[in-house]
Formats: sequence, structure tokens, C-alpha cells
Amino acid sequence: MASSATKTLRCAVYTRKSTEHGLELEFNSLDAQREACEAYIKSQTSLGWKVLPQPYDDPAFSGGNLERPALKRLLKDIEAGKVDVVVVYKIDRLTRSLADFAKLVEAFDARSISFVAVTQQFNTATSMGRLVLNVLLSFAQFEREIIGERIRDKIAAQRRKG
Repeated sequence: MASSATKTLRCAVYTRKSTEHGLELEFNSLDAQREACEAYIKSQTSLGWKVLPQPYDDPAFSGGNLERPALKRLLKDIEAGKVDVVVVYKIDRLTRSLADFAKLVEAFDARSISFVAVTQQFNTATSMGRLVLNVLLSFAQFEREIIGERIRDKIAAQRRKG
């Protein structure tokens, strides 16, 4: 429990899954991501961290752009001053685009929002933390591009076969 001297930090958990596959399960990927994030937040209660009850879940949405309803809602809540920390399972759940991530970091910085990926330890408040984050995002963007190439190659092969 946070002491009276510790400021309460309102933590928003953001989850995303790019496909519908498995969403029908009673305990799906979004649930697993949320559970891991909430456990991490609970481990930080001595620092004043408290999970916000509102879920920010984007089922079956690509990480290749920012056009996602829950992400837009999260950004509005950040702008309204309702969030102090954004918690995700992995960075690529937030975005797979370096350009989009730069926009998000700018929005977070404007409101002094901290960002945590529970499976990838880094601190966005330090230059080294930002470097690590950019390296991880470079790999996420690379993976997205490779997936796109594979899909294009498969479609081209199917067209050649008729």
C-alpha cells in the first residue's frame, strides 16, 4: 500500500492482438497480457502504482498504425490528465512503427507519462533507456516488414499458379 507521502500513479494497461484467432477463448491473449501487466503494477504498489479499472483492449488490430479505438481512448484519457503510467506487455503491443512510436513518446512526454513494457526492462526517462527502446522498436518494425513481404510473395505465387 502506498504511504501518504507517495503519490498515487494511475496505471493504464493497454493490450492488443493483431488477429481474431483465439479471441473466442475464455482466457485469450488480451487477458494474458492484462494479467501480466496488472501483476507488474501490483509489484509496484509501494511506489504508489494503481491499475485503472478501465480496460484499453484492441482485439484484431494491426500494430502498424495508430488507428485503434482503445489506443485513441487511451490518448484522450492521457490528454485529460487521467493517466500517469502506460503499461504494456511488450513494446510491439503498442506499435510496430518507429514513426508512430515517436508520436506516442512525444504525447507521453508532453504530459510526463511514464511508459513500461513488463517483459522488456527499460526506463524511458534515461537516454540509455530510449536507445534500448528504439533498438527494440527497430526489430518490431523489421518483423512487420518481413511479414508483409511474405504475404506479398504468397499472393504472387498463388496468382502465378492461377
